[in-house]
Amino acid sequence: WMHNGFVRVNEEKMSKSLGNFFTLRDVLKEYRAEEIRYFILSNHYRSPLNYSEEQLDLARSALARLYTALLDTHTAADVPQGSDYQARFEAAMNDDFNTAEALAVLFDLARELNKAKTEQSDKVDGLASLLRFLAGLISLLEADPAEYLKSSVSSEGLSDSDIEQKIDQRQQAKLGKNWALADQLRDELTDAGITLEDSAQGTRWRRS
Repeated sequence: WMHNGFVRVNEEKMSKSLGNFFTLRDVLKEYRAEEIRYFILSNHYRSPLNYSEEQLDLARSALARLYTALLDTHTAADVPQGSDYQARFEAAMNDDFNTAEALAVLFDLARELNKAKTEQSDKVDGLASLLRFLAGLISLLEADPAEYLKSSVSSEGLSDSDIEQKIDQRQQAKLGKNWALADQLRDELTDAGITLEDSAQGTRWRRS
């Protein structure tokens, strides 16, 4: 076991008397467990942990960037061993569980993976496999990337079927050269926090 830093809320001590007390069950109504895990890991365990919705939103965005790097990749059976990324990751974890530095290594790896995807390099699947392997050591990036990027814990906003319907309507508007309606539908989805990615294979979406 180990001691950890105190949890603070918006830079104030958490206490019932201040009215800033909450439970994990409350937080899980708005944020996924993996987002909370990332938020905790982004700070050193000995340091005070400052809870705020802004910090959890940043954790959500950071995870989305990592999952986006894994889109359209395949996990190889044999994970490449002995890379500089793995050495740096292990060094960070051996340095008194420096998880913040370990996460920085994951982002460096994700940037190289994105570059390899752009260049259509044969290193893509190896880099993706390594990213999943290292992240898995701290219980991150274990979901399917496409499904993760579509999902949302909040019951508010558009449902998956609503989004698919609007995308179909937009596609029909484009086929009919009704560009104004197509743009309107895209703007409606953007305002609802939905990012569209058009390609020759169709339109893919994710929650921003």
